[in-house]
Parts: sequence; C-alpha cells; structure tokens
Amino acid sequence: MSKVAQSVFADALRLEPETRAELAAELLASLDGPADPDAEAAWDVEIERRVAAIEAGTIRLEPWADVRRRIEKEILGR
Repeated sequence: MSKVAQSVFADALRLEPETRAELAAELLASLDGPADPDAEAAWDVEIERRVAAIEAGTIRLEPWADVRRRIEKEILGR
C-alpha cells in the first residue's frame, strides 16, 4: 500500500464506525462500474411478484432459523 493510501486508511480508522461502514460501501461500489439503469425497475417488478405470491399463498415461506441452518450446512459446511 502506498504512503498516501496508508495515510487515508489511518484517517478512515479514526472515523465513527457508521461513517467507516458508509465509506467502505462507497469504495466497494466504486469498483462495480456503472449501474444498470434497468436494474431498479427489474427489482421493483420482482418484489411485486414475490409479495403477490406471498399474499396469494402460492409460495412456501421458511423461518429464518431454518434457512440459516441450511446455509450453514450446505454452503458453509458446518
């Protein structure tokens, strides 16, 4: 890491945790490139579809504890 980067990092560590988290998120987002202009609209449609399925009772919901256990077992191998 360059001296400039080390200095910026040291300054960042003196920030409040919430501000550091916001800064980290912005830095990570800056690596993603330009946002897809259609993504937000597509997510809105998907969210509406999922809410409608829940309200219609056509989708099976799982308790978070069960989902977390499955993730830990199948993905994390715990």
